[in-house]
Amino acid sequence: MSLQFKLNVTARAQTGRSASRRLRKVNRVPAILYGKHTSPESLSVEGPEFIRLLKSVAGRAVLIELARADKAEKALSFLQEVQRDPITDKYLHIDLQEVKPDEKFEIRVAIRVSGESFGVKNQSGVLEINTQQVRVRCLPKDLPEAVVVDVTELKVGETIKISGLKAIAGVEFMDLKGQPIVSCVEPVAEIVQEAAAAVPAAGAAAPAPGAAPAEGAAAPAAGAKPAAPAAGAKPAAPAAGAKPAAPAKK
Repeated sequence: MSLQFKLNVTARAQTGRSASRRLRKVNRVPAILYGKHTSPESLSVEGPEFIRLLKSVAGRAVLIELARADKAEKALSFLQEVQRDPITDKYLHIDLQEVKPDEKFEIRVAIRVSGESFGVKNQSGVLEINTQQVRVRCLPKDLPEAVVVDVTELKVGETIKISGLKAIAGVEFMDLKGQPIVSCVEPVAEIVQEAAAAVPAAGAAAPAPGAAPAEGAAAPAAGAKPAAPAAGAKPAAPAAGAKPAAPAKK
């Protein structure tokens, strides 16, 4: 069976924003337990105890045994969702999902990459994690902490998809088989260089009328007449300190 952790919870009769704020002031976190065959239960959890639990879980998929002072029977559950204040970083609410030992359930499990990719090691490739979690269905006893993906043989241009994951006894992958998990791609700098090289020279922008030729550009042919000014255009003013041109002799 998957790792099990214990968490002490207390039933709460009052719900709503005001009741939740009062709980948070005394360092408790509002929670709710959803059951497949029972109505949702409003609970609360001691803040420091919940923080210690999260540190121990460390992102793994685990089962949590809920202990209540008012009930002898303990409930088996997992963390469905945890809401946190983005400014104060305090925990606002916890959603727990109850499971039964003899019933299959669905849960999201983290992806864990194992090994060094051939493409990274020998082809200067870069590893990209396309999917952080996958959805699985299993019995509580078969729940894996994480789905391990071995990337040792992964070369540049190759991708491991859901269909390529190693089978786990008692576990069914619920996501689309074609969903990418891990890819090995070329370095970004090389991709940019290839794209620049593919642009044809004819696509270069022409210089604006009257603009000075770029450094290294060919000078106009000898004897070539300068372009006539557009109709109605005023002649350019002479540079400061420059003498005006002498009138042409008749």
